[in-house]
Amino acid sequence: MLKPGATIGILGGGQLGRMLALAAAPLGFKCHVFSSERDACSFQVVPRATLAEFSDEAALEKFARDCDVITYEFENVPAAAAAFLAARKPVLPNPKVLETTQDRLIEKNFVAALKIATAPYAAVASEAELAAAVAKIGLPAVLKTRRLGYDGKGQAKIGKAGDIAAAWRAVAEAPCILEGFVDFEREVSVVAARSQDGKVVSFDVTENEHRDHILKISRAPARIPPALAREAGRIGQRIAKAFGYVGVLAVEMFVVRQGRGRALLVNEIAPRVHNSGHWTIDGASVSQFEQHIRAIAGWPLANPIRHGRVEMTNLIGAEVNDYRRWLSMPGASVHLYGKGEARPGRKMGHVTRVFPD
Repeated sequence: MLKPGATIGILGGGQLGRMLALAAAPLGFKCHVFSSERDACSFQVVPRATLAEFSDEAALEKFARDCDVITYEFENVPAAAAAFLAARKPVLPNPKVLETTQDRLIEKNFVAALKIATAPYAAVASEAELAAAVAKIGLPAVLKTRRLGYDGKGQAKIGKAGDIAAAWRAVAEAPCILEGFVDFEREVSVVAARSQDGKVVSFDVTENEHRDHILKISRAPARIPPALAREAGRIGQRIAKAFGYVGVLAVEMFVVRQGRGRALLVNEIAPRVHNSGHWTIDGASVSQFEQHIRAIAGWPLANPIRHGRVEMTNLIGAEVNDYRRWLSMPGASVHLYGKGEARPGRKMGHVTRVFPD
């Protein structure tokens, strides 16, 4: 169990690392961010930072010596860097989790082995295998690269009369999976924390609205029946336990109609704090970021109490320039990430509104 004054290392310098550091400070922890991005927005809020490539072992060695525990704010940390650090200091969650979640096929197989439902899927390593997968799964379907895809990148939808060759070219002929297109009613997510002693605590199920493949709005609680919300929580708990996870993770799911009722299909696992949990900063008694810090520090987890109905809106690209209109809106809290250029599709901040019950 870490004592106040200990140093937490964070791999990655984006907004998630920034918010982790901001949550660690009131608990008395210092944070040291390691990033290869010169303009990393996390650098602005931490006392110590390392600017270096993840292949720079000398920099990693020095970073490890300064930290008591190490975590990460994005899941595409190079496996070699994670292993190098784990040989020197505790890295949580365990880098072995990354081996599963960095590859969509391995991740899908992991979920399926737990007898948890997903969309139908098949491995694709060539145009011929893609044609065979289409014949098996049917159209429409979505072709996704196995690695390094996010916010709609590395994906190609194949319609009912879709061009298989064109889709294969669109993903640069990289190893992929083909997923059957899911006619879902809504998208939801569970953000859960698991402590070092195995306790799992979940936040309320969140309903998510995407635009152009990027999360735009999250609402808590999700508009789903209580029994389905409990099932979503159980799915998050089963995945966290199967991983032997320590920290916060998010499980994204589709709500689909099944006969007269509804069912859940797991879409993706994010082994980190997650955009759909940002509402917890202002909308709950403990945030996902503080919960993650508690878990990796060996502290007891808090039991989150939601303050009311909550809505989080991402400020994407040039939308951040209109931040002033939110400042006088009752119940609104504005979070700007301190990034430079407001490029299209870039998450620049978010606004949370709390509507008391």
